[in-house]
Amino acid sequence: MEVDLLDFVEQCRQLVKQALGKHAAEPASGGFARWKHVVLHCFRLEDGHSYRETPNRLKYMTEICDTLGLYSDDLPEFTTIYKSFDRLKMWVWRALLRVSAQQHPQSGHAALDSTLFDRRAASSYYRQGLGSNVQTLKVTMLTDRESLAVLDVHISARWKHDTKTGPQVVRRNADDPLSVAADKAFHSWITKYEFYTLGVEPLILQRGSRTLALGHNALTRSKGYSQGWMSETSYSTTKRSLGDAVRALGWYRLFREIVLMFAISNIELLCGYCNRDSASIQLGKKNST
Repeated sequence: MEVDLLDFVEQCRQLVKQALGKHAAEPASGGFARWKHVVLHCFRLEDGHSYRETPNRLKYMTEICDTLGLYSDDLPEFTTIYKSFDRLKMWVWRALLRVSAQQHPQSGHAALDSTLFDRRAASSYYRQGLGSNVQTLKVTMLTDRESLAVLDVHISARWKHDTKTGPQVVRRNADDPLSVAADKAFHSWITKYEFYTLGVEPLILQRGSRTLALGHNALTRSKGYSQGWMSETSYSTTKRSLGDAVRALGWYRLFREIVLMFAISNIELLCGYCNRDSASIQLGKKNST
């Protein structure tokens, strides 16, 4: 999704401070505030540049530097930005994902789906040195069916079955959705029973071609299962915007990078809404004159 880079950075600054709370102003690597490092990582992924290229890009973007409270002659080194990604824990990125999703209207109806992210873009030399032969990561997402905001993600290198990861994601967000739509890969009676105990209606298609299964699937589709494709649109948009590969080497970096990608996707969607609303206001003023 194409967004104005300055609007994106301003939205990130606001949401990151909200996500970090009292920890936002705490110093991190290089003496810079923690929220500045988080926004710089959002900017780095959104702009599609490496750690080394990020400070060089900022030198020529005075408005973005002003938004971040940075000076062109005192920008953090690329090694400082690189090391800060190690120091920022997973709760930071999950808090940003949660806050970015809360800015969108919540319908109460979510969808579950899984996708794969490629890890082969990372250097094979370093992967072999680490003794890791994992080439793809499985990501299970919980997406709001109307706003397309990603509410939560689960990342696995062992490719756990959807009937295992699906309930885990819903369990973490049981207070939010009223119903969850998912395809046949998530179907099991244990999964559906757990959803009911959490107060969530499972709109999950049943396997098989027996009369009972066909009747169940027809009833599920009539309750809104057809909107489950919204989750596919959500991760497809993320992959088109930020790519379908992760280049980090360490496991903790891989997981944090994927969570950050979906948080950025939510922020991009929010910037698109803001731009559309401002354009509608300007058009209304023009028509009134």
